[in-house]
Amino acid sequence: MAVETDEKTIDGLCQKLQSYMSHEDIAAVRRAYDFAAKAHQGQTRLSGEPYISHPLAVAYILADLRLDAAAIIAGLLHDVVEDTSVSDSTIVQAFGAEVATLVDGVTKLKRIKFDSREEQQAENLRKMFMAMARDIRVLIIKLADRLHNMRTLKYQSPETQIRKARETLEIFAPLAHRLGINTIKWELEDLSLRYLNPQQYYRIVNLMARKRQEREQYIEGVIDVLREKLAELNLKADVSGRAKHIYSIYRKMVTQHKEFNEIYDLFAIRIIVESIKDCYGALGVVHTMWKPMPGRFKDYIAMPKANMYQSLHTTVIGPNGEPLEIQIRTWEMHQTAEYGIAAHWVYKESGSKRVEDDFAKKLAWFREVLEWQQDFRDAQEFMETLKIDLFSDQVFVFTPKGDVIELPAGSVPIDFAYRIHTDIGNHCIGAKVNGKMVPLDYRLRTGDIVEIITSKHSYGPSWDWLKIVQTSQAKSKIRQWFKREKREENVARGKELVEREVARQKFEPKQLMTPQAMSEVLQKFNFAREEDLFAAVGYGGLGPSQVVTRLVEIFRRNQGEKPPETVTIQKGTAKPAEMGVRVRGVDNILIRFARCCHPVPGDEIVGFVTRGRGVSVHRRDCPNVEAMVDSGARTLEVEWATDKDWSYNAEIEVTAMDRHGLVNEVLNAVAETKTDITAVSARADAKKIAHIHMSIRIRNLDHLRTVVERLKRIKDIYSVRRMIQ
Repeated sequence: MAVETDEKTIDGLCQKLQSYMSHEDIAAVRRAYDFAAKAHQGQTRLSGEPYISHPLAVAYILADLRLDAAAIIAGLLHDVVEDTSVSDSTIVQAFGAEVATLVDGVTKLKRIKFDSREEQQAENLRKMFMAMARDIRVLIIKLADRLHNMRTLKYQSPETQIRKARETLEIFAPLAHRLGINTIKWELEDLSLRYLNPQQYYRIVNLMARKRQEREQYIEGVIDVLREKLAELNLKADVSGRAKHIYSIYRKMVTQHKEFNEIYDLFAIRIIVESIKDCYGALGVVHTMWKPMPGRFKDYIAMPKANMYQSLHTTVIGPNGEPLEIQIRTWEMHQTAEYGIAAHWVYKESGSKRVEDDFAKKLAWFREVLEWQQDFRDAQEFMETLKIDLFSDQVFVFTPKGDVIELPAGSVPIDFAYRIHTDIGNHCIGAKVNGKMVPLDYRLRTGDIVEIITSKHSYGPSWDWLKIVQTSQAKSKIRQWFKREKREENVARGKELVEREVARQKFEPKQLMTPQAMSEVLQKFNFAREEDLFAAVGYGGLGPSQVVTRLVEIFRRNQGEKPPETVTIQKGTAKPAEMGVRVRGVDNILIRFARCCHPVPGDEIVGFVTRGRGVSVHRRDCPNVEAMVDSGARTLEVEWATDKDWSYNAEIEVTAMDRHGLVNEVLNAVAETKTDITAVSARADAKKIAHIHMSIRIRNLDHLRTVVERLKRIKDIYSVRRMIQ
């Protein structure tokens, strides 16, 4: 989307709209402009221009996207409720409920400030998604608003320029990409780079200007040859060249460690044809004329991107021996590639069911965000999963039946399993990729054929899965399983964690956890009963410190009592060094290893002060203490003692195809690693899946890895995993 430098007027906007809008709708747009101009009368922007120039520019951008009348009107009115005395009810009376809803949505977004801590930014972003829930046009109007603000960013202070540019690059440009509105995405990226790294931005601009004439002559020659060859085969096609965007060149220089003169594909050729059949016909012509580069062909027609982008991409060795990128698509694909989800309004008048189905697919990712974001009460975690699910690259993998499944780059078979069905994920015990067994932490790659092995006798998900899965969908389903299957345990554990946090903050439970205070906390975190609150703390959906901080605020507000003395640490006769662990700064403390996670040297560990039983040492990632570590509840810094060799207990589970002699083979493999086995149990389920549970004595984490790797080499082994009870 080129930056327009001519002065914008309402007459010019109406002329733009004539190509696709009725006279009645255009009259309503003109009336909205008059309304906004009157409301903003006397207001100016930092540039000194009348304020109405901004909403008019936003309406121009929306008109370029060919949005409907309601969106154009909302674009003109998007600031009147925020910056003038006009009320929501006035908008409803003057322009109807649909326009008022859009204006209200954008007004709420205007109140979101991204200039605070990342925690606050994440919480605000979550609110922004909820504001968009009723109508995706809210986000498109917001993107148009941000684009014009970026075009006029030179009037802001240097600090504001950098902050706005970073927000735009991290949040709004990826959102435009996810909606498929590349015309906005590219310009937002280029404008952001201009303020974040002006030296590189202007360097690339100058270098491109020097090579432009030479490259344009080369591209024009290629275009002429292509047009002639396509015409010979009666392929009606529009062939054009386009310059790469500045930010895409900058990214290539950074990620591929190249200098500008090493980048040859500064221009690309675009071929637009009438049908999908013609796309592949044109591809054949291109590959007949020039040799394709291996690994540089991508068929986004057969496998569209998440934002429904479709094209054939190929890179060939061109006439001068230089790489030449060529894109081939139909006119409808071109509309979607340029305008993304906004192209829906171009075609929706046809009433076609296919158009409506395509629109539903384009919004599928957004519905997923609204579904899983409810599971993240922690805004920081929401931000991290949002960046993975929405802003990361994608991989395309296949089911054994040939169905295409799209996942974020870095996804593992567990992500694939949960994308297919929740029950498949919950009962997953192993995976095959391209016919071969792989570990569950295998990183999937585009083109992989994935088969999930399940067992109805599976123990269910492991807490360790939360560390390796990439998709928020999988994380949410795993948490839901623990939430549902272990509710009583979660309630008890959550209550204990809250009480421990109360003690850590030097209070007694009876002081803080009064019925009145608990009722207020339940209302604060949207829970109906105390059991629901404690269960959420128990499965990690809510931190105990969040609950207790609120209880302390209520207590101090109502009573202001002083906190009692803190608890003391139990001393004992067992020396830390005799257990292989030292407590930093403290001697003569009773120490024991937690049986839930069996820590071994090499694991990150933490000490937890128990009541009357000294210090219990856990793995730092043990789910039983994770929440306590986060809140700092009665924890001590501990470290492994390296002056003696000690052996430690570890629990592992082997899952394999049941066959004669399997257990003996497993035991012999462990014996080869000179590892003692203290206990072993084995069973086979109805699907002939064997489950072998072993307790072994190991020296450290490297020793454990040796055992695991040796077991994985046994034929028919599906998985070997360390257990946490």
